[in-house]
Amino acid sequence: MNERVYVQTNDAERNEVIAFDRSGDGRLSLLGRYETGGRGTGKPHLASQSSVVLSDDGAWLLVANAGSDEFSLFAVEADGLRLAGRVGSGGSAPTSVAVRGDVVYALNNGTPSISGFALADGRLTPLEGSTRALGEGADPAQIAFSPDGRTLVVTERGTNSITAYAVDERGFAGAAETIPSSGATPYGFDFADGAVVVTEAFGGEIGKAAASSYSLAGPGRLAAVSASVADTRSEVCWAAATRDGRFVYVTNFGDGTISSYAVQEGGGLELHEAVAASTRLGEPGVRDEAISRDGRFLYAIDAAAQRVFGWSVGGDGRLELVGEVDGVPATVAGLAAS
Repeated sequence: MNERVYVQTNDAERNEVIAFDRSGDGRLSLLGRYETGGRGTGKPHLASQSSVVLSDDGAWLLVANAGSDEFSLFAVEADGLRLAGRVGSGGSAPTSVAVRGDVVYALNNGTPSISGFALADGRLTPLEGSTRALGEGADPAQIAFSPDGRTLVVTERGTNSITAYAVDERGFAGAAETIPSSGATPYGFDFADGAVVVTEAFGGEIGKAAASSYSLAGPGRLAAVSASVADTRSEVCWAAATRDGRFVYVTNFGDGTISSYAVQEGGGLELHEAVAASTRLGEPGVRDEAISRDGRFLYAIDAAAQRVFGWSVGGDGRLELVGEVDGVPATVAGLAAS
């Protein structure tokens, strides 16, 4: 399998994917730049998690083009990426994409909604009747499938809530089940030990960053496990869980740090390290993150520094810097790692 890291430029005129090869020690080197055929917003700090995602088998890369209301599908090949097609997102300003098997969902922020697609034979085809509107003022941040593919989860910053949908065998989302977030401004999330771990930005208040966890009580049903567990930092955004589900890393945009949480049996959270790593300690900028598929490395964007940083992931949850690479624009967004 190709071992790479992908980000998007989010350029307003010509959006591109920047691909990096990953060496055995986790260091990155530029592979190439690939036009999506769409447009980004052209603004720094795209407010989303998962605007760039890989399919389960790593054969396809999906990229949200928030400026042209569509997303792009790339075939992942030995020598780089090949643009396979583009499709309208079913709404406006798509900022997050979820994929599980042959089903894809786009999260639209401009017209808060989700829309489904089938991924087959190298093409994306809309699932007619799959669009589901979110509540007024939702300001959604992320959409993702649960590991078993039976639940779709969406975080809503504007309403301080989390919405879940049961997904049937055809890939259609059922009725929305919405619960209040334990803390204000739920943002990014990931799945660990059968639970959903959600970051809470608390409107960007200094020192108020936190995370909470929710069990999957059944398809489309969430139940609170750990209420807000503070990490003592500021403007938390994204979450990434280790492959064994024991630790979750959250990026704190406000001061350039990454905090780690230990995940207890049943999905409870405990702060592991308030500062497990940093890009530029005390300087804002760290944003999107992802853990490589082999679980060995964590990568994160520092948009203000226009760099991608990488750390090795220890069995005890500790992070060790392996390097950084520049050459990404200030509008850089999204990160997927194979």
